[in-house]
Amino acid sequence: MPWSSRAALLRDLVLCVLGTAAFLLDLGADLWAAVQYALDGRYLWAALVLALLGLASVALQLFSWLWLRADPAGLHGSQPPRRCLALLHLLQLGYLYRCVQELRQGLLVWQQEEPSEFDLAYADFLSLDISMLRLFETFLETAPQLTLVLAIMLQSGRAEYYQWFGICTSFLGISWALLDYHRALRTCLPSKPLLGLGSSVIYFLWNLLLLWPRVLAVALFSALFPSYVALHFLGLWLVLLLWVWLQGTDFMPDPSSEWLYRVTVATILYFSWFNVAEGHTLGRATIHFAFLLTDSILLVVTWMTHSSWLPSGIPLQLWLPVGCGCFFLGLALRLVYYRWLHPSCCWKPDPDQVDGARSLHSPEEYQLPQNRRMTRLAQNFFPKAKDEAASPVKGEVNGVL
Repeated sequence: MPWSSRAALLRDLVLCVLGTAAFLLDLGADLWAAVQYALDGRYLWAALVLALLGLASVALQLFSWLWLRADPAGLHGSQPPRRCLALLHLLQLGYLYRCVQELRQGLLVWQQEEPSEFDLAYADFLSLDISMLRLFETFLETAPQLTLVLAIMLQSGRAEYYQWFGICTSFLGISWALLDYHRALRTCLPSKPLLGLGSSVIYFLWNLLLLWPRVLAVALFSALFPSYVALHFLGLWLVLLLWVWLQGTDFMPDPSSEWLYRVTVATILYFSWFNVAEGHTLGRATIHFAFLLTDSILLVVTWMTHSSWLPSGIPLQLWLPVGCGCFFLGLALRLVYYRWLHPSCCWKPDPDQVDGARSLHSPEEYQLPQNRRMTRLAQNFFPKAKDEAASPVKGEVNGVL
C-alpha cells in the first residue's frame, strides 16, 4: 500500500479514537454537572440535565438498532447474536459498540499490506453510520445542554468551573460533529475529493460562529422566561416537523421509523440548517435562515424590553455586538466556503456497489457495500453535479446556500 494511503488510514483511525473520546468527555461533563447541581440542592437543574441526556441516548440507540436490523444478513460478518446486540442497545451501549467495531475494522485494514476493496468499503460503511449517529446525538443532547448551561449561568449570575468545562466541550463537540459529518458525506462522492486543511478550518469556523448567536438568543430567553421556553421550542418544533414531513423524506428502512428521523431533523433545524430533500436548496435554505433569524431577533428583543442587564452585571449591550459579530463573520465564511471550496461531482449508478450486501460470487466478483442512507443525504447535499444538464439558479452555489 502506498505511504499516502497508509497515512490516510492512520489519520482516520486517530480521528475515530478522538471522536469516541470526545463523546465520552462530553458525557462525563454532563454527568459531572448533574452531580454538582444535585449536591448544591438544584434538583430541577440536575433533573433537566439527566432528562436531556436520557432522551438523546434512547433516540441514538433506536437509530443504531433499526439500522442494524435493516442491514443485509451477513454484511457485518462475525458479530454477537441479535439478542446480545439488543441487550447492548437496551443498556445504552450500542453506539460505543459501533465505535469499537469501526476501530477494529480500521486496524484490520491498516495492518494489511494490500487491503481488499471490500474491507475498505466496509470500513467506510461503518464510519458513515457513526458520523450520522454522532450528528444526531449532538443536536439532541449537546446543543440543548449547552443552551441550558448558558441559561443557568445567566440566571444565577455566576459561572462554576465545571460549567465552563461543559460549555467548551459542547461547542467543540457540535462543530466537530458537523465537520465529521461533512467529511463523511464526501466519502460518498464518486470522485471522493479530499477535504483539505483550509476547507476544514473554514467549515469548522462558520458552523461554530453561526451556532453561537442562535444558542445565545435561546439562552437569554430561557434565563428570563424559564417557564415559557418549552412552549417556544414546542411551537417552533411542530412547524419544523410539518415542514420536514411536507418534503417527503425517505431515509429510514420503513415508514414508521421514518417519523423518528423527522422528529430528529426538526430538532436539528431548531438550531441549524439541515438539508433533507433533493433539488435546489437555495429557496429552502433561505426560508429556514430567515425563519431562524427572525425568531432569534424576537427572542433578543423580548429580553431587551424586560431587562437591559444580565444577572452578572454585564450589560446586554456588550453581548449583542459579540453575537452580531459572530453571526456576520460566520455568514461570510459560509459564503466563502460554498463559493470556492464546496466540491461537485457526477452522480451515476454504480453497478458494482449494493446496499451492504455480500455477493455469492468469487472474491474477485463480489460487490462492494455501500451505505445508501448516507449516499442519499450526499446526493441532497451535492445536487448540482447530480444533474449537470440543469443550470444552477442565479445566486446558488453548487445547489447549496
